[in-house]
Amino acid sequence: MYIYPDNLSAKATLWLWELRDIGIIGVGLLLSVLALTQTGIALPLVLTAVFAFLTIRHEGTSILDFIRYAAAFLLTRQQYYEWRLDS
Repeated sequence: MYIYPDNLSAKATLWLWELRDIGIIGVGLLLSVLALTQTGIALPLVLTAVFAFLTIRHEGTSILDFIRYAAAFLLTRQQYYEWRLDS
């Protein structure tokens, strides 16, 4: 009997993000605050917030994955349609 989800095969998550994303967000916030205090530029903070929003995971799919799937379906991958008349 395993207590850990998916018999130890699930990715480690914390709140709404994977631990890798939490690390990237933490380092990004640290560098963003440093850039904001030293230069007054808020762009790195905005980019970190956008990354944090896009990597939110719900039921195994992040918002960024959903955008990638939608772009592939609508723009980059060819769709195949077959029309016929059944009699």
